[in-house]
Amino acid sequence: MNLMDILTPDGIRVPLASTEKQAVIDELVDLLVDQGKVRDGTALKEAVWSREQTRTTGIGAGLAIPHGKCSGLDNLAIAIGKPADSIDFEALDGQPVRLVVLLASPPDRTSDHIQALARISKLMADESFREQIYSASTESAVFELLKTRSDTL
Repeated sequence: MNLMDILTPDGIRVPLASTEKQAVIDELVDLLVDQGKVRDGTALKEAVWSREQTRTTGIGAGLAIPHGKCSGLDNLAIAIGKPADSIDFEALDGQPVRLVVLLASPPDRTSDHIQALARISKLMADESFREQIYSASTESAVFELLKTRSDTL
């Protein structure tokens, strides 16, 4: 599975309108609903927020990967948002978040869900790439950067 198979340019929002953690999650879920990738946005919002309450998905270095599983979708789906200004996501390193990658999966796709989380984390571990994506100012710029790395996604 390649993440570029499930990410489309209209699944990226730069900048996000929201400035708080839960509102950012809701905005990205709504983006997936608008794309027709999620049938039950409320269920997905609850699943992602419930997961977030267990442990923050702000993994550090400016990245958050909120994620959840619900039956309101047929395949994995990704939405990416870049806040206008970094936001507090209660990240493990205490640093504000500059990019949010929301991953949604059907309940029966646990292996794919874990693989997708690992691929996102691996890609964003590259500091040079991470800074490029943090500097991107449009949806198309973010998408093109990810496309250049599609061999690792």
